[in-house]
Amino acid sequence: MKNSNRLLYLLAAVKLVLPFVLQNGVYEPHRDELLYLAEGHHMAWGFMEVPPLLSVFAWLTHLLGDGMFWIKLWPSLFGALTYLITGRIILLLGGRSYALFLGFLPFALGGYLRVHYLFQPNFLEIFFWTMIAWSLICFVKTSGNQWLYVLGLSAGLGMMSKYSVLFYITAVCLGLLLTRERKIFANRHLYMAGLIALVICLPNFWWQYRLHFPVVYHMEKLQRTQLQYISPVSFLLDQFIMFLPVFFIWPAGLLYVFLAPAARPYRFIGWAYLAVIILLLLGRGKNYYALGAYPVLFAFGAFALEEMTRQRLRWLRYVFILVPLWLGYTFVYVALPLLPPDRLAAYYRQHDTQKLGLLKWEDGNNHPLPQDFSDMQGWEEMTAKMALAYNQLDSAEKKKALLFCDNYGEAGALNFYGPKYHLPETYSDDASFLYWIPDSLHFDNLVLLTPDTLEMEHPFIKNFAYAKLVGRVTSPYARQRGDLIILLKGANGDIKKMFIDKLEKDKSMVNFH
Repeated sequence: MKNSNRLLYLLAAVKLVLPFVLQNGVYEPHRDELLYLAEGHHMAWGFMEVPPLLSVFAWLTHLLGDGMFWIKLWPSLFGALTYLITGRIILLLGGRSYALFLGFLPFALGGYLRVHYLFQPNFLEIFFWTMIAWSLICFVKTSGNQWLYVLGLSAGLGMMSKYSVLFYITAVCLGLLLTRERKIFANRHLYMAGLIALVICLPNFWWQYRLHFPVVYHMEKLQRTQLQYISPVSFLLDQFIMFLPVFFIWPAGLLYVFLAPAARPYRFIGWAYLAVIILLLLGRGKNYYALGAYPVLFAFGAFALEEMTRQRLRWLRYVFILVPLWLGYTFVYVALPLLPPDRLAAYYRQHDTQKLGLLKWEDGNNHPLPQDFSDMQGWEEMTAKMALAYNQLDSAEKKKALLFCDNYGEAGALNFYGPKYHLPETYSDDASFLYWIPDSLHFDNLVLLTPDTLEMEHPFIKNFAYAKLVGRVTSPYARQRGDLIILLKGANGDIKKMFIDKLEKDKSMVNFH
């Protein structure tokens, strides 16, 4: 047991440093990271996209200097903690060193590599899903009521991380009701723990209520723009593709909890997984929305495979390690941006990676790079060209100038890199940036950043005395390639009113007032 504990902490340490070792320094923060980092400058009890917990880590990142190390530290740290809990489940079941190493492979070779590299709420969500499962397993194993309070804390903090934690809470309740462990609902400590979870969530619920539940508007927009492209077949296939190098471990865990007599007390975990998949299929969820359900299955699977090979078929232990290492060598080039963009695109072409669907974007089409990697390029170039346009204004014109972007990625990038180029705050009416626009905006000049390549041909341009296309984003693999930087001076009253009316309309759509 002592050696197993040492191995557990050693592997957790490896998990912590792995993204730093593998990443290529040419990439910039991800589009979504730029949004979540911006939220750290506007602390609140909630945001349009997510609850507030991630913004605490964004605030800490700003406090520590906004370096890429600090941006990447939090997902890496919670990745290591998630593996620690997974390892604890393995040890609780009676697993040893081989099972710990087998349970580590999904964190080193599978879909968790990217999740624990990006500063997004997913790393918190996966951690708290795993904590919920662990606390219930410990309660079933020991009957200790203290684990129900760990459950309450995990559920409450999970809901303050990402609302999809509610999917897992619902799924686990359904799983418990379908098994003998339904007796937990007669335990008064469960309801005390539920009250703790509710108290933790209450500030965010109040924020949502006060602003007329902007999360509903966000989800409706997500359905229109992204989720409509997701098919049930591709969602189910992706559950295997996300963990292709270790495709056999989590199914072994699922079979174990359903079929092994010794696992009968934990059968609710299997039912909870199936409930999650069904709920996400009904809601047209993205493939990675289910990632939080897998660490516990990997724990059961690693233990089951260790047990299966303890006395007989020991040669399979080498197969269970070598096959993931062989498959993972190729998979890691898709999980993390190990190479510069041009070399990475060439690698994908050489290996015909698009056949696996790993180069498919939210628009349903294949592209030279995964969407996440294209979302990590072009931001500083964009900021430098915006600064070039802004500096064509004289000091008097700058006092009456407004920097405006069409989407949150652009606005997030300009506010992240802006201080380096001495730019004022940039605004957008997209995502939570809508909340941060002042109630009254006065401008005569506009520096506009837009992905609309026909922007200069639109009639509103005539409402300015001067219009000039200053530049465009040229980074070849950037998702924002082709975005226009336009300098507009001398706005007339019509365009000012049109602009304010548009902002008012945008705010009313999310019931802002």
